[in-house]
Amino acid sequence: MPASTPLNDTLAADKAALRSEIEAKRGIAHDALGEAAGAAIRDHFLGIALPPETTVIAAYWPFRTEIDPRPLMLALHARGYRVVLPVVVRKAAPLKFRLWGPGATLVKAGLGGLVPDVGAPELEPDLLLVPMLAFDDTGFRLGYGGGFYDRTLERLRGLKPLRAVGAAYEAQRVPAVPRDATDQRLDAMLTEAGLADFEGSPA
Repeated sequence: MPASTPLNDTLAADKAALRSEIEAKRGIAHDALGEAAGAAIRDHFLGIALPPETTVIAAYWPFRTEIDPRPLMLALHARGYRVVLPVVVRKAAPLKFRLWGPGATLVKAGLGGLVPDVGAPELEPDLLLVPMLAFDDTGFRLGYGGGFYDRTLERLRGLKPLRAVGAAYEAQRVPAVPRDATDQRLDAMLTEAGLADFEGSPA
């Protein structure tokens, strides 16, 4: 493990403080918007030029007060897309992704979220919906501190073209996310207000 430095300690403290602040704001937004936000991100996503039907799309089963992508997952599945959910394999490792569909058997894993059971086919996504605690207007996000999505995006981007779309409430937007060299940038952001690409990202 790298030795602790004042700079690293300050960054960790800044991230911890922001996590606490934004989790409270996210909870308020979730209570106020709930199901309406899930329907809104579904409609915003489906309102753009959809990717080819061969695209494998990674979503996530909502945890705590995360914005709910399940309405979008159902709509994508109905259109013939293969939808996968992330699975934590071990600490400090990229995520794996198992195929999901309505009625799939789900089990608790990782931080307590639900994932398809062992035996579901594993596929690598071409497009990821990425949950978070906070995001800024440059395309960086703040997660829960495990680094799973950063490692996953780095690995997949080294293999093929990939699109990473953040999913969150507008209330989770902040002026700047504290970050370091290992943090991976998103290509676009999906909230109840709309879907927008970040400057410099492919459309």
